[in-house]
Amino acid sequence: MYRRGRVIPGTVVHPVGPLCDCLAVAISPHEPPAAPVLRSWRAELRALLSWRRILNRLRAVLRSALVTFVVLTVTLWLMPGVESNDIVDTLGLVAIVAGVGAVLRPLLLLGITALGGWGAMLLGVIAQVVVIVVALELDPANRISGLPSLVITAILAIIGAAIVDWMADSGTDDTFVREARRLMRGVRRRQARLAGGPVLTFRRPRQGAEPGLLMVQFDGLSEPVLRWAVRAGNLPTLGHWLRSGSHTMRGWHTGLPSTTPASQAGILHGATRQIPAFRWFEKDTGKLMVTNRPRDAAVLEPRLSDGRGLLRDGGVSIGNAFSGDAAVNLLTVSHAALPGRSARGWAAFMASPYGFTRALVLGVGEVFTELHQARQQRRRNLQPRVSRSGAFLALRPASMLLRDVNVSLIAEQMARGAPAIYCDLVDYDEVAHHAGPARPESMRQLESLDRMLGVIERLAPEAARRYHLVVLSDHGQSQGATFRQRYGESLDEVVERFSAGDEAEAPESPAESEATEEPEFPEPPVAPLLVVSSGNLALVYLTKFTERLDRAAIDRQYPRLIRGLAAHPGIGLVIVRDADGPVALGTSGSHRLSDGTVQGIDPLLPYGPRARYDLLRHQEAVHVGDLVLISCVDPVTEEVAAFEELVGSHGGLGGWQTDAVLVHPARWPVTEAELDGPDAVHHQLVEWLAMLGLRTQPPAADDEALQLEHEARKEIFERPGSPRLSRTHDG
Repeated sequence: MYRRGRVIPGTVVHPVGPLCDCLAVAISPHEPPAAPVLRSWRAELRALLSWRRILNRLRAVLRSALVTFVVLTVTLWLMPGVESNDIVDTLGLVAIVAGVGAVLRPLLLLGITALGGWGAMLLGVIAQVVVIVVALELDPANRISGLPSLVITAILAIIGAAIVDWMADSGTDDTFVREARRLMRGVRRRQARLAGGPVLTFRRPRQGAEPGLLMVQFDGLSEPVLRWAVRAGNLPTLGHWLRSGSHTMRGWHTGLPSTTPASQAGILHGATRQIPAFRWFEKDTGKLMVTNRPRDAAVLEPRLSDGRGLLRDGGVSIGNAFSGDAAVNLLTVSHAALPGRSARGWAAFMASPYGFTRALVLGVGEVFTELHQARQQRRRNLQPRVSRSGAFLALRPASMLLRDVNVSLIAEQMARGAPAIYCDLVDYDEVAHHAGPARPESMRQLESLDRMLGVIERLAPEAARRYHLVVLSDHGQSQGATFRQRYGESLDEVVERFSAGDEAEAPESPAESEATEEPEFPEPPVAPLLVVSSGNLALVYLTKFTERLDRAAIDRQYPRLIRGLAAHPGIGLVIVRDADGPVALGTSGSHRLSDGTVQGIDPLLPYGPRARYDLLRHQEAVHVGDLVLISCVDPVTEEVAAFEELVGSHGGLGGWQTDAVLVHPARWPVTEAELDGPDAVHHQLVEWLAMLGLRTQPPAADDEALQLEHEARKEIFERPGSPRLSRTHDG
C-alpha cells in the first residue's frame, strides 16, 4: 500500500505479496529504513541502499516469485479443462497477480479494518481470493473461465502457497516474525504521522525508553512440569532466561477452586471469592453459570470490578476471561466480542497469507496429528486415557489459531506502547486435558509456547516501550482415570442412586420454621438435586431452597445422601456445613475446618498441609454448593478421579493442579515469601506496576481487602492444631 511515497507494511495479504514489495522498492525511494534514529534524509537513503537491505529484499522477492510460479503452475495443471500451461504465460500471470494485488489489497484491507470483528475473519479470506480471481480473469491466455472455476483455482493457490511457505521455512517462525515487524512498523508510522514527528526504527531495546510490563499466561501449566521441561532443555527461551540469571522461577499456590476463571478473577481483579468453580448454580436467580459463556462472563464482570483492576491504567486484556479494568479488551470473554476497528493487527492477521491461511492449513495438520497420537495411545494401551475425538478435534487447531492471533495482537499493542498487557495462551491446557499434562503431545504444545516467547523477544526492539516480561500460569493439572472409568457410573448417577425415593414431599426451610407452605421461590428449570462438576470438584445443590442448607436439613430431605457419598471410594471429601461450622467428611473420619478437630482418620491428609485453609476459604465463596465434593487422590501417584471425562483435570484439590508458576525478572522484589492464592499474585503484580511507574495510585490503596485476608489467614494458622505452610521453592 502506498501513501505519500511510503510503503505501509502489513498490507501484503496474498501468497505472492512479497512480489509487490519489489515494485514498492522501485517506486518508493522514501521507505523508512531500519536505523536506530531517523536523523536526516541522507542517513535514511544510506540505510535504504545498504547492500544487506537490498539483498534481503531481493531474496524475499525471488522467493515469492518462485513460490507463486510453482503454486500457479501446479494449480492450473490440476484444474480440469486447462489446455495450456505455458511457462511464459504463467510468468506473465505472476506479474499480473502482483499488479492486481498492489491495486486491490490496500482497498480490501481498509474494508477489513472498517468492519472489524467477524468481518475481519470473513473479508480476510475473501481478500486473498479476490486478488487471485481478478488476476486470472485478466490473464491473456484465458485458461480459466467461469466464476466457480476461478474461485476454486484461487482457493487452491492460496492453500498451496501457505503449505509451500511453511515447508520452505521448515517450521520456523521467521515469516511470522517478519510480518509482525511489518505490522509494528506500520503502527509506529501511523502514530508518528498523527503526532507530526519522525518515524523511529530500532535495532535493539532502548535503555532510556519508558518501561512496560507484558504478562503472558500459560494456561494450565504446573510448576513441576515447567521446572522439569527447563531442566530437560526443551524450552530454550525460558531456559536461557533462567540459566542466565535474568529471570527466576517460583511456584505459587492457587487454592480452591483451581480454575482459570477463579484465578483470573483474583489475578486481574483481586476477587477470587466471587467464583466458586468453573460452573455453579445461583439459587437466587435459578441460573446455571458457566464462565466460558460470554453472556455469563459479562454478568460476572461487574461483580468483580471495582475500577482498580490490574490493567486499569491504560492496560490491554488479550484472550482472558475478564478484563482487569483494561482500557482495551481483545478476545476477552466478558466483553463478548472479537477485536473491532481499532485492532488493525486483527485485520492484518486475518488477511495475511502468513496469518489466517497459514493457521488454517496447519490446523488441518493438527487434526491429523491428533488422530495419529490418539491411535498411538490406543495401540500402546496407554493408561489413563480418554476419547480424543469429537469437539476436541476442532478445539486443537482453534487453540493454535488463537495463539497466533494473540501474539499478533500483543505485537500491535507493544508497537502502540500500551503500558501493561496481559494475555492468556491456552494451547497447553487444551491438549493436556485430553492427552495428560506430562505426555509428549502436551510437551510439544509447551515447546511451541516457548517459541512464541522467542518471537516476542525478537519483536521487542520494534516496541514503543522497553517491556519487561513476566510469565505465569493460572493453575496446574492433575492426571488420572476418570470417575466413570473407575467405577462404571458418573457422579450424577451416584447422587441419583443415593437420593432415589428419599426426597420429602414437602421441603422444610433450613431454619426448621413451622411454615408448611413452599418457599417463595419459583420452581427452577433444573433437577431438584443438581450436580455441577468442574474437574475433580463438584458442587451439589438442593435447588428448591433459596438458602444454603446445613447437614441436618439435607439429611431430612435425603437421609442416605451424605453418608453414601462419604463412603464411596471415588469421593475423598464431602464438605457440608454443620452446627459448629463446615466439616470435611471422609470414609473413615472427619475434620472440622474451623478449629482443626479430627475424628477418626483425617480425610485431609492425602491433600497436603494447605487443604484445610483452602477448603475453609472456599466455603466463604458466594454461591458455593450445599455439598462440596472432592474426588479421591492416590497418595503414591497423586492421580485424581475427575468427574468430567478428562485425563488431565483441574478445579479441585490433589496432585499438581494447585501448583501454579511465576517467572519474573530476578532482581524484582517479592513482598510475600509465599504467594498463596490468586489475590496474592494480583497484589504482587500491582506492586511491580507501581515500581515501574505504571500505577497511578499506590498499591496499598488497592489491596486493603487483601491485607484483611492475610490477617485472617494468619489468625487461622496460629490456632492450635493448625497445619504449617511449607515454603515454596524459589528457583
